[in-house]
Amino acid sequence: MIIRKLTAYFVLIVFLTIPFQAYGTPSGFEGGVNNEYLYEEMVFVSGKPMKFSGELAISEGGRGDTETITYKYNLTGDDSTVKTKLTRSVTFSTNYNNRNDKGQVIGQTTLSKYSEKIEIGEDKYELEDFQFSKSDVIDKRPASDFYSGNLEGRKYYTINRDEGQVIVTISGGDVGYNNFWGSTETQIINYYITSNRKVTDEEGNQETVSWEGSAKVQVSDSLTKKLVYSENEATLSSFDGGYIRTTNREMVSRYDYDMPKIQNGIIDSKKRSSGKVNLSAEMVPKVERLVVPKFRDVKGHWAEEYITKLYSLDVFDESQTFFTPEIPMTRAEFIKGVIRACDIRPTVEQTSTARTSRRKQPPETSPFKDVKVEDKNYQYIKEGLEKGIMTGVSSVYFKPNDPLTRAEAVTVLIRALGFGNRAPNPGYYTYFSDDDKIPSWAKDSVYVAREIGILEGDSYNKFNPDKIMTRAEASAMLIRFLEFLEKDLQQDYRENIILYN
Repeated sequence: MIIRKLTAYFVLIVFLTIPFQAYGTPSGFEGGVNNEYLYEEMVFVSGKPMKFSGELAISEGGRGDTETITYKYNLTGDDSTVKTKLTRSVTFSTNYNNRNDKGQVIGQTTLSKYSEKIEIGEDKYELEDFQFSKSDVIDKRPASDFYSGNLEGRKYYTINRDEGQVIVTISGGDVGYNNFWGSTETQIINYYITSNRKVTDEEGNQETVSWEGSAKVQVSDSLTKKLVYSENEATLSSFDGGYIRTTNREMVSRYDYDMPKIQNGIIDSKKRSSGKVNLSAEMVPKVERLVVPKFRDVKGHWAEEYITKLYSLDVFDESQTFFTPEIPMTRAEFIKGVIRACDIRPTVEQTSTARTSRRKQPPETSPFKDVKVEDKNYQYIKEGLEKGIMTGVSSVYFKPNDPLTRAEAVTVLIRALGFGNRAPNPGYYTYFSDDDKIPSWAKDSVYVAREIGILEGDSYNKFNPDKIMTRAEASAMLIRFLEFLEKDLQQDYRENIILYN
């Protein structure tokens, strides 16, 4: 069997107003995996588990608050002793109800078009009807979108037109996240299959042969970005090396099935065929070189790696040759770093253009008396305030040049994740020995930050909430925050689900 190259193309139509788009999303709801070249899935419609592989084409579009996605499959079975073919085309339509008052979006997905034909040996299975409904709730947070959904469906196949019917009942759900550093969606789908077929024996007598089977599939699609340091091979160069950002996408799937035991077309009512099948596929990584930092005062510093990473990512944009790692990080510098680290920059960068188009309107007024609209960090401070990441020290003062405390830094990061409500009911203990010194407004964030691994105490297990953070210490905390977005979320949304379900 010769597999032609997988074709995956995307048609984008006025897609900018759609409130949510998941990047790491398994193709369809069949449990299959794919890379740029090949798509694979398991098919159970005949009662015998069979792996099919071949071409998958994907097209996306949308207008307003509606997104459409079409999957077209052209597959053949991997068993060369049996004539096989599968053609399928399905179009899903998702309408998004943006609840800005709640910071959430409700997605409702239905099936708008479908067709499917499967040939296995002399048998032909044709999809006569497909009912499908799926709904997701998306919690939109500054650092990441988090979502969860449920789905129900039912497929009706005819066997050789009038010989019988196969019904596949589908139920399950999905969980996922999407941020600048990656995205993962994991689906857990249960299939319950019933088959009723008329069989004629050698004497011309007919009887109905029935069987039941089930399969559970756990499929995960993950896209992650990583920073890798690359040494400069040349000795006589203006820089030693720099960071490369690699974007990797991987899909993994596991089928657990319980099907009838079929030998020579005869069903053994006393035995079952059970087993597991694992599938996986990886895309070719995308490679991007990043700018090279040239600070003269961080070489050999304990925070050198953290500082150079953040500079390479444009989180820090200092043009000087000195970073001054031991001076205090200011409140304005930190909120700017968080906004940039989360890649919440489109709104910031478009503001000046939008303001130009509104020249006839009254001039913009700063929400703080000590931050002018013309200040270089004004848009970042405004963005942090509007997104609920960082507030002022009072209703009218932000104190942009005040040094940042550890309590303030942790609170900002947890607010960016939207994890503040994950703390227990009031009255809990943070397990730091200076728990009584932690301000009430920071306690929830400190507790959660410790639980998710962003924060640790000192050698005496103290949090030191009022301690001023140096630029080096703030850099280390920001990198741990980014690593959480890059690695820890994927671990929770993929490995922890698939391994322990």
